Amino acid sequence: MTAPALDFDDPIDLADAERGLVGRLEPCVIRDGDGRTVWDVSVFGFLDADCPQTAHPALWRHCRLTRLHGLYEVAEGVYQVRGMDLSNMTIIEGETGILVIDPLLCRETAAAALALYREHRGDRPMRAVFYSHSHADHFGGVRGVLPDDASADGVPIVAPVGFLEHAVSENVVAGPAMARRAAYMYGGLLPTDPAGHIGNGIGQAMSSGTVGLIPPTLLITETGQRETFDGVELVFQLTPGTEAPSEMNFHLPARRVLLVAENASHGVHNVLTPRGAQIRDAAAWARYLTETIRLHSADSDVLLGSHHWPTYGSERLTAYLELQRDAYAYTHDQSVRLMNRGYTGPEIAEALELPPALASCWHVQGFYGSHNNNAKAVYQRYMGWFDGNPSHLWQHPPVEQAVRYVAAIGGADAVLEQADAAHRAGDFRWAAELLNHLLFAEPEHPDARELQARTFEQLAYATDNGPWRSFYLTGALELRDGVRKTPLSLAPDLVAALTTEQIFQAMSVRVDGPRAAAARLVIRWCYTDPDERWTLILANGVLVAHRGEGPHGARPQVTITVSRAVHNEILGLRTTFLDQVVAGTVTIEGDANVLLEFNGYLEEPERSFPIVTP
Repeated sequence: MTAPALDFDDPIDLADAERGLVGRLEPCVIRDGDGRTVWDVSVFGFLDADCPQTAHPALWRHCRLTRLHGLYEVAEGVYQVRGMDLSNMTIIEGETGILVIDPLLCRETAAAALALYREHRGDRPMRAVFYSHSHADHFGGVRGVLPDDASADGVPIVAPVGFLEHAVSENVVAGPAMARRAAYMYGGLLPTDPAGHIGNGIGQAMSSGTVGLIPPTLLITETGQRETFDGVELVFQLTPGTEAPSEMNFHLPARRVLLVAENASHGVHNVLTPRGAQIRDAAAWARYLTETIRLHSADSDVLLGSHHWPTYGSERLTAYLELQRDAYAYTHDQSVRLMNRGYTGPEIAEALELPPALASCWHVQGFYGSHNNNAKAVYQRYMGWFDGNPSHLWQHPPVEQAVRYVAAIGGADAVLEQADAAHRAGDFRWAAELLNHLLFAEPEHPDARELQARTFEQLAYATDNGPWRSFYLTGALELRDGVRKTPLSLAPDLVAALTTEQIFQAMSVRVDGPRAAAARLVIRWCYTDPDERWTLILANGVLVAHRGEGPHGARPQVTITVSRAVHNEILGLRTTFLDQVVAGTVTIEGDANVLLEFNGYLEEPERSFPIVTP
């Protein structure tokens, strides 16, 4: 929760956020080609009112700032479009055209952002596009600023080394589960109103347009690498393993501008995001920010981020980076210190208190990330899920635990009575715990569902963290209205960017191991364009993909021949395998029953599994 030392009368953030406004899109409503709204800032007009009891005052203030939108001049020849998607687009004017850093999440918002720039600054041609890191809200709108392939226009696409692998891999292996959790984290199912979705912490919302990807044509491979585009020199700093596994900062020495991607924001970030991801390295994150300060802060007058508003002045931006660095370093170091004293993750999270300089600083509060969650993530990175207590080594799963807890407490009525008393006493955390056991024992208990929904709402209204608020409110929504299906699909450009190995890796985690345990199948997979041959062997419930002919003696029982382009259409759910066999674009040689048997072992991901009930 936010420390009481925060100064709500501090005008600096608002002044920085409004500084340099050139023009706005009015109304800021963006639609796709079919007229469907993919972005609408006007729905957040309620933030003009005083903070209601249904929101934390600090989060309400923060969302007022992230709602500001328009084209802003941040330095001579350097502009940002903010508030027209979850992320920011940065535009740098060169000798003959422009460079674009982070073209937002979708084609439609990116095109609108570029049109707003050109309305005020002229129709300057594109000279280069940059992806600061491997998250979709920083590359997905590339076809809105560069509709044709980069190679067709000769426009370089620049990204940090490892970008393409990480940009697509996160959406493949764990994509279904992440998508389900993301529906909770980003509040996509919630109404936009003072009691519902008010912002995500790093921006107002996620746009819902067309996500694309043009692969990079130039990779940044080392810190200190210098490249010049259209007369603009940029110096790069690689920061892998921080906010993204592939990420980089930018320095424009001639214009004294430093862009730190998502390594520093006006709010602490996630060391482990609640939607699920690999744990980030808080210690490395802090070290990279120290390196950023050493390399560039003295030579910079403006600091930009891929979210939020700028910080102006060399002294101010240096102090900003130092405090950002200290927030991650303190959480890491103190979590490890307490871990080495025998504390577990939850105990560390409760014991961790920020020092006064951090507790009173607006830009290291937990609007998107959470110091509480980050402490647990540090513990998990070093120690894993197990806290060392033997009683936790082989616990009953949630439903079996719940049945026993409810019985031990005296039955459903007794649990509900105690939960109601905790709710009335304002002990919402304990009420939620009790009701969780009751609902996992009796999922359809109507009074428990309603009381848990009201409990989640109270927890939501009290938190200053955007994702926590969304989790609580989405849980309440689903308790009342039931589980809604989460859309599960990959954008065509992301499918096309998958390597063949990644395709088969995604296939392997869909194998129902127990059902396939006795099977031994050998399938030859041939791509015609590009020319690739793979041998898939299913044995012991494990699918192994071998490049080429495979192990000696692995004679294929069936051979499939298809172009990669057609397979991409199948993977993207725009056609079916059977339809393409009928159309003649997929050929099958050998025993087709083997292919049918193999497909029977593949399990479709569940798009709507329950979270707040079993």
